[in-house]
Amino acid sequence: MEYAIAKVSTKGQIVIPASLRSEVETGDEFLIIKDNGRLILKSMKSLADTLRDDLLFAEEVEKAWQEYDKGKFKKTSKADFLKELQAC
Repeated sequence: MEYAIAKVSTKGQIVIPASLRSEVETGDEFLIIKDNGRLILKSMKSLADTLRDDLLFAEEVEKAWQEYDKGKFKKTSKADFLKELQAC
């Protein structure tokens, strides 16, 4: 296991120390998991495509729930919903 120490900038940015980024390229994406005070970085390159899709879907669902909680969804009947869906 390798480790290094990094500081957080005033903009919330963290620099991955050079000794740990030999396989990191500009534009690489990382999944960041917050768990009981720990932050875990996982390269998106190493994630299975299905997991990546699942994470993106979960993010969209979370956004939709936030919109719902703000009252931005409209109520409609089943019949009206199906008509609107078929029109698409």
